Amino acid sequence: MYHTMASIIMSPAAEPPKKVCVVGAGMSGLAAARELRREGHAVTVMEQCGDVGGQWLYDPRTDADDLLGAAVPVKVHGSMYASVRLISPRECMGFSDFQFVPRCGGAAAGRDARRFPGRREVYCYLKDFCVAFGLDDAVRLNTRVVRVAMAPQSSGGAAGDVKWQVTSVRVEPKGGEDGEAVEEVFDAVVVANGHYSQPRLPKIQGMEEWSRRQLHSHSYRVPDPYRDEVVVIVGCADSGLDIALDLSGVAKEVHLSAKSVEAATTTPAVSKMLANHAGIMRLHPPVGRLCEDGRVVFADGSCVVADTVIYCTGYVYSFPFLDTGGVVTVDDNRVGPLFEHTFPPALAPSLSFVGVPMRVFAPWFFEAQARWVAQVLSGRAALPPEQDMLRAVQEDYRAREMAGFPARYSHDIGLFKGTEIRGFVKRYTDLPDMEDWKMELFLTALGNMNEDRETFQDNEDYSDNVREGVRRWLSVAGAQYQAAISAAAAPSDGDADADVAQVVPLHKPMPVPLKSEL
Repeated sequence: MYHTMASIIMSPAAEPPKKVCVVGAGMSGLAAARELRREGHAVTVMEQCGDVGGQWLYDPRTDADDLLGAAVPVKVHGSMYASVRLISPRECMGFSDFQFVPRCGGAAAGRDARRFPGRREVYCYLKDFCVAFGLDDAVRLNTRVVRVAMAPQSSGGAAGDVKWQVTSVRVEPKGGEDGEAVEEVFDAVVVANGHYSQPRLPKIQGMEEWSRRQLHSHSYRVPDPYRDEVVVIVGCADSGLDIALDLSGVAKEVHLSAKSVEAATTTPAVSKMLANHAGIMRLHPPVGRLCEDGRVVFADGSCVVADTVIYCTGYVYSFPFLDTGGVVTVDDNRVGPLFEHTFPPALAPSLSFVGVPMRVFAPWFFEAQARWVAQVLSGRAALPPEQDMLRAVQEDYRAREMAGFPARYSHDIGLFKGTEIRGFVKRYTDLPDMEDWKMELFLTALGNMNEDRETFQDNEDYSDNVREGVRRWLSVAGAQYQAAISAAAAPSDGDADADVAQVVPLHKPMPVPLKSEL
């Protein structure tokens, strides 16, 4: 990938503070809000749900009229299912100065101290982050952004002085009619609405005629509705395997359909799953067609009569509110052009994206993106010229194409070149690097998952180097976390510690504990 020193030179000329709109109050949106405020910008975060957390805010609702999630945008934003646990260790999943340490007790009763906690623990962590850095007053809840477009330019304005007109509506939490549209003008917009809401649906013969239940994993929540059913799961990645395991305790049969049976069984994990649930779970090649009589026919000619088909086929980037006149597009799930997955060259720095990259260490990577955006907007960092940024984007596309990666994987950084994750953070920010013991922990956990998906989250077999790293981490990061929470609570509550969760040591020398497609 092309890089220029101009992209990291600190500019001596500070810009006046900007009025910035952040779309979304999930992990990436909160990271953006914190970094923008640190640079002195006036921040408004617009969040369509009734609380912060993005996908980690569990929503039991589904759109019963659109279980496939075919409408754009979907009516129900959340895609989290109830059983989700992290598949990355919590030690690798925190902000640089507010680590994801285990917590329990106090107002945070019900917290999950495991190394691979459930979904609610991540939500609680993000809520604590809001408290620690005073972000609540920046977030407008139940506010849906319906349009972001370039504002009409005033006469005499500079060519690059782009402002943005943001139209939003108040969302009625109980499902009533939305409020009247409100229009506001901002100096800059940060798009941070995530990419796990709009389902990617396959094209399978007979989908339109099949009269039995079909849904995307976006609409899956709990296993009980599928009790004693024959369920076909299309897709054998993280969510497909998770949901198959979730259903194995209630369904009559679970049939997994993979793009390639050979590829699905290259690691022992899938083979062990099939062996452990041999009476219920079976693996098949791709689905060839769906028949009106309920049969699901696979590519090898075999078939089953199914009650439900669940498509665990991933998600697409979707920004239905964003109107850039064709400058930024989504083509084959590539958002572009984006310099370093963050800035559209022709509209930088007034428009930026935080949270587009996949297979990165979140929220640390999003924090780095947000810090870079905030410093560019304040004039403390400078971007390369537009043409240089465009050239860098094209070079990145060519490199991925030569490596055999389709366009739809353009933002999958970890899959293409894992070293770019740490390289990006080092190039554009002063954030501390990911420690070696954390990398070892992550890679060991990944190896354990490939060996046995059902037990890896409770595996305590880590090296002495990792154990010592965790010991230091718990001491230093735990005290840092508590200090941030206590300092935020102190001005309004003289007994701050009574209402905040305490840092707890893990119950064993190596604790057990993002199971997720997220």
